[in-house]
Amino acid sequence: MNDKTISENLKRLRRVKKLSQDSLAEAAGISRGAYRKIESGQSEPKIKNLQAIALSLGVRIEDILAPVAELKAVRFRSSKRLRTREQILVDVGRWLRDFNELEDTLGDKKEYSLRKFKLSEKSAHRAIIAADQARSKFGLNDEEPIRDICGLFESEGIKVCPLSVASNDFFGLSVAPSEGGPAVVVNTWERISVERWIFTAAHELGHLVLHLDDYNSSQEQELNEHEQEANEFASAFLMPNSLFKKEWEETSGMAFVDRVLKVKRIFRVSYKTVLYRLTPDYKGNIWKRFHQEYKLRYGKSLLQKDEPEALAEDSFQASLPEYRPAGEPEHLSEHDFCQGRLFRLVRKAVEEEKISQTRAAEILGLSLSEMRKLTASWVLE
Repeated sequence: MNDKTISENLKRLRRVKKLSQDSLAEAAGISRGAYRKIESGQSEPKIKNLQAIALSLGVRIEDILAPVAELKAVRFRSSKRLRTREQILVDVGRWLRDFNELEDTLGDKKEYSLRKFKLSEKSAHRAIIAADQARSKFGLNDEEPIRDICGLFESEGIKVCPLSVASNDFFGLSVAPSEGGPAVVVNTWERISVERWIFTAAHELGHLVLHLDDYNSSQEQELNEHEQEANEFASAFLMPNSLFKKEWEETSGMAFVDRVLKVKRIFRVSYKTVLYRLTPDYKGNIWKRFHQEYKLRYGKSLLQKDEPEALAEDSFQASLPEYRPAGEPEHLSEHDFCQGRLFRLVRKAVEEEKISQTRAAEILGLSLSEMRKLTASWVLE
């Protein structure tokens, strides 16, 4: 056993759980002194003590013993310092390692279609131009909305990782091709709407296309200019210019708030995505206008995390748990943001007996019993 690896893992996992050395030692049923020596690397721990510590932390013993591959070429920003930042990078690194290992085992790699992508011109609207060019590379025409962003990304060689993190300050991150990517990680916490998941995926693609030179895991502060460009890219990518203009014009007789919400439903995006799309061509402050008119219409302010016109409780979709927390009108389901390539690769590897069900469960983050149920549900063609 590597005492240094154990020490680093224990410090990280304990911080994530907000536990002191003494409280963790007490929970694990070992002396405080013994635990401190284990975490400091001064003594080689007994397996039974590590098992007790792992149980108290709610992790596998492998999470304590395994060395962590540190990701470097990552763009990871959040509006506030995240206590779980280090653990998120560990989880993403492990997920990416498993994904690439599985692709190598099966000889089933997807070529990244934007690997040689270069923005052909510079202008004030370069994010929108880049979005149009990326859509073209993906084989999307100007009249084609995106109905399955995970499937689209995976078919173009971009790995998609849903990761639930209980935070309103972290929406996602992306990993450069040089680090085993490209990969897009999206916070799929239940209190964040599916519409926001989709926007985040497109936003991170914008960073991969526009800001690849800026990928460094040591940088934590958001750059407003880059964030704005990624927002513009995402809105243009999700709502192609000609189709957006057509739908926007067709709503020209409606009140501004109604127009935004109508177009939002057509493209299945958040109202904020529509506003991002309108921002470059609008002379005034379109965000201020929308919020003012919304308040005049409904008599209340729209908060930062709100989505207007949540569905009524007696509607069919409102009966599903994922629709309640985020308040998104005309809600999408979590099935509208579902990455499938990793599951397909795992199934193929299991059926070809290249990995065990235990390894498959580990890759997918399932218990062995859950993996067995999943295997039983597969229908052999």
